[in-house]
Amino acid sequence: MPVPVLSDVPAALRFLSRLPVRLPSEPREDGPPDLDRLGPALPLAGAVLGLIAAAVLLLAHAAGLGDFLAATLAVTVLVAVTGALHEDGLSDVADALGGWTVERRLAIMKDSRVGAFGVCALILAFALRLGALTELLAVGPAVAAAGLVAAVGVSRLAGLWMLAVLPFARTDGLARSAGVPSATSRWRALGVGLLIAFGLIVHPIGLIGLLVASAFAVVIFLGVVRLARAQFGGQTGDVAGAATLLVEIAFLLGLLIVAH
Repeated sequence: MPVPVLSDVPAALRFLSRLPVRLPSEPREDGPPDLDRLGPALPLAGAVLGLIAAAVLLLAHAAGLGDFLAATLAVTVLVAVTGALHEDGLSDVADALGGWTVERRLAIMKDSRVGAFGVCALILAFALRLGALTELLAVGPAVAAAGLVAAVGVSRLAGLWMLAVLPFARTDGLARSAGVPSATSRWRALGVGLLIAFGLIVHPIGLIGLLVASAFAVVIFLGVVRLARAQFGGQTGDVAGAATLLVEIAFLLGLLIVAH
């Protein structure tokens, strides 16, 4: 793996999480994220976040807390280190779907308050993640840990590719300030993500598991793209966050089907 990709992981972690990691050679303060440069490091940074959650999953399971509590603690840690970044995006997108016009939907999306649609979306998202991890733990702790790391790593490709396949829905916002990553950056990121997933999934679950999980992830991503185009006229940071979380869930569900 090229050294520049590895050196960009700390910056990618700061973008995707609240972890205060910084190399001595990096500036003390971050400007707007340069996703064209950071793109290939995003799945690696996601895998690091997944590794933290997977370590909690394995420790809780080994301590005898049971599958459900171990899964709950792992998801809790993941939400904490990411600052609920993607959960916030999902809830905002869900609430915005209640608007009658594109302008009204975009205004609702910017509102910091969470409505009924957002609450329901979060409940379902947590239930699906906890259910998938609990069932994967029943298959085997190593399978669940590998699946979690792969899912978190691969899902961080969703926001990157969303920037390329849809126009900006707003003239301002984080998504626009990050810029549109080049095709080279996106394909390198995809290669890194697939390499991570291949290394983690093929041995414990098999190539079919990786293919099914990837297919689930792609279908869900394309579904979010179609929804965002129809309902918002393009993508926003919240749409990218929602896509990331939904792809993560879809990948876990795909693995679970084959693992069983």
